[in-house]
Amino acid sequence: EVARSQGIDPARLVFMPRLPHPQYLARYRHADLFLDTHPYNAHTTASDALWAGCPVLTAPGATFAARVAGSLNHHLGLDGMNVADDAAFVATAIGLGNDPAALAAVRGRLADARHTSGLCDMAGFASDFAALLRDLSNR
Repeated sequence: EVARSQGIDPARLVFMPRLPHPQYLARYRHADLFLDTHPYNAHTTASDALWAGCPVLTAPGATFAARVAGSLNHHLGLDGMNVADDAAFVATAIGLGNDPAALAAVRGRLADARHTSGLCDMAGFASDFAALLRDLSNR
């Protein structure tokens, strides 16, 4: 009823059951864009979406809890997906929804960033972390 009262066809809302992590991540392939919440932004779910190749649109706020998704975008070189306010959020979401080429370009930049960003370099992280632990154990 809440959706209908806001002009949203409830049939467009899909609530999915919990799945094992690989299947959960695979769901993001069916989404064009992850619309982040405000003022408390996504944290792990934004990371999951980005890892799965789904761009995240967010309006970072003033607190840590409101800046995680924006920080992830920043470290992936997707600062254009961090908007200043609600009006820019709506305009950007509609713009990307109406411009498949622009959305494809964002998705392409995300795909490229996943191969070059330290944020997605699990082997590099593991190596650095192991070196840190060795250094600490030698002290």
